[in-house]
Amino acid sequence: MSEKMKLVDELISDIKEGKYKPNEKLPSENELADQYRIPRMVVRKAYEQLQELGFIFSKQGRGSYVQNRKKQIPLILTGDISFSEKMKELEYDFRSENICCEKIPYESDVYHALKVLPSDEVYNISRLRIVDGCPIALHTSYVAKSVFKQINRDGPGITSIFQYYKTHGYKEFTSGQSQLSVVFPNEPERKILKCSSLIPLLLLESLCMDKETGTVLEYSKIKYRSDCFTYLI
Repeated sequence: MSEKMKLVDELISDIKEGKYKPNEKLPSENELADQYRIPRMVVRKAYEQLQELGFIFSKQGRGSYVQNRKKQIPLILTGDISFSEKMKELEYDFRSENICCEKIPYESDVYHALKVLPSDEVYNISRLRIVDGCPIALHTSYVAKSVFKQINRDGPGITSIFQYYKTHGYKEFTSGQSQLSVVFPNEPERKILKCSSLIPLLLLESLCMDKETGTVLEYSKIKYRSDCFTYLI
């Protein structure tokens, strides 16, 4: 193991064990270089990686500080209650921004999941989830125009898709088969979610259906920043 990775591992261990508290200033590059008898450049590279991983942050001209990682949001991965309702129940400072509404070209997996014909129109409705001013999740819903006739008109104003369903007479929801996987953010996602390329995203793909009729209301892909949540499955 390289000197840099040894230092990264040791500092992560110290942070997790509470040797360094949230928002506490870390030793300077020179101090750590002297302590571990390694070049200052190695310490700098270790600090850069810790920042990429979300363990520390820097203040210009003032040094490096421990990131407050204790606020982890418990997240129940089911589709019978909206994300907005979950956040309100937990009393978080939450808001949702609609960032995209567009008709998608034919995609066999999406159309198959929605149980619609290739001739149908499907719209992508994307919302950015923000808690305490921090973007934490990107929620994309695929909705068929055959189910929601005015989705092309209504889509740009949707921030809570479940609330939209309720205005159309659907009151109770159930989840279809869901799939979990881990992915890393591409460049647009890094900009939107304000995270580094080293922070994995948890991708949840699932169906939401009307409980009474079994109608497929949406096929969704939600990407959660893994550093912001604890997961209850």
